[in-house]
Amino acid sequence: MDPLRHVKPAVRQIRAYTLAAREAPVKINQNENPWDLPEAVKRRVLDKALVRPWARYPDFDPRELTEALARFSGWSADGILAGNGSNELIEALLLVTVGPGTKVVIPEPTFTLYAHLTGILGGVAIRVPLGEDLRYDTTALVEARQRSGAAVTVVCSPNNPTGTSLARPDLERLCQAGDGLVVVDEAYHEFSGETAVPLLEKHPNLVILRTFSKAMALAGLRVGYLLSSPEIVGEVNKARLPYNVNFFTQAAAIAAIEEHAVLEEMVRRLVEERERLLARLEDLPGVRAWPSKANFFLLELLAASPKAVFESLYRRGVLVRDVTSYPMLSRCLRVSVGTPEENETFLHALGAALGEAGMNLSADTGRA
Repeated sequence: MDPLRHVKPAVRQIRAYTLAAREAPVKINQNENPWDLPEAVKRRVLDKALVRPWARYPDFDPRELTEALARFSGWSADGILAGNGSNELIEALLLVTVGPGTKVVIPEPTFTLYAHLTGILGGVAIRVPLGEDLRYDTTALVEARQRSGAAVTVVCSPNNPTGTSLARPDLERLCQAGDGLVVVDEAYHEFSGETAVPLLEKHPNLVILRTFSKAMALAGLRVGYLLSSPEIVGEVNKARLPYNVNFFTQAAAIAAIEEHAVLEEMVRRLVEERERLLARLEDLPGVRAWPSKANFFLLELLAASPKAVFESLYRRGVLVRDVTSYPMLSRCLRVSVGTPEENETFLHALGAALGEAGMNLSADTGRA
């Protein structure tokens, strides 16, 4: 007997999406918000959860959360779908659009889950490389979309892991190049100050994905939402699992929206820290820090081995993300922006790591 023969061949050929289980005092590898929600807000959520029966299901249709998201995003509630993280909504969207042979245009390098799920569903990922400066090649995306008759085009803006974004006129070009869906993953939009929401009214094939895991400081509770036309939301909703957003997460998301002024201040500080880090690294020999509109940036190792520097940083208590397996990024590490103290620790550890790699640099990168 071989029960595994009943698993789809396309699935058996794919490695599971995973992340090595590593911890460190300075953990800047997952693009999280380094600051937590204020304790008073967390206690308000806890109090609300304690008086609610835990033996009862959450609302099947989380209307209170959806209406809060409508006010927050500026889009109508009937065009919004909440999910257990935006990843669940990516999956639901692809479930209702992708089958064997379906074409999905995906720039690369980008978030690997897009192509991963496309492959599991039997679709074909049409991969379009970024330009040499790691910016989107809109002309190539439009051509790939039209040539393949793609049902879906997925763009992450700002892009993970490059930090580059797609300008609004270029996004409009994509939407106009066929009737296939154009999905814009705005997981990091708060750090760029840019959004595609104003285009939703004009382009019925546009879908926007957002998450509370980054700027909204709720990575541990998993909540995301999808914005699109009510018709598309109605179809994607068919793939949504029942009771997918638990009542505790719903309450926390509403509280985060109510406390958005506090979170906006966190975002402002993170953007300041991002620019300060990039400026400190600008003149450091042997590295190139790529400009970014997100809460992370790419660090390209021009002379030292990226994997050796990664391990050296880890031994010094700093965990970053090794992205050397991504196309075009064979010499890169991805660094999330942390607190000022974490960022200083990273800078000193990087100087020491580069020195250990034989570059004869001071451990104090403050001179950069």
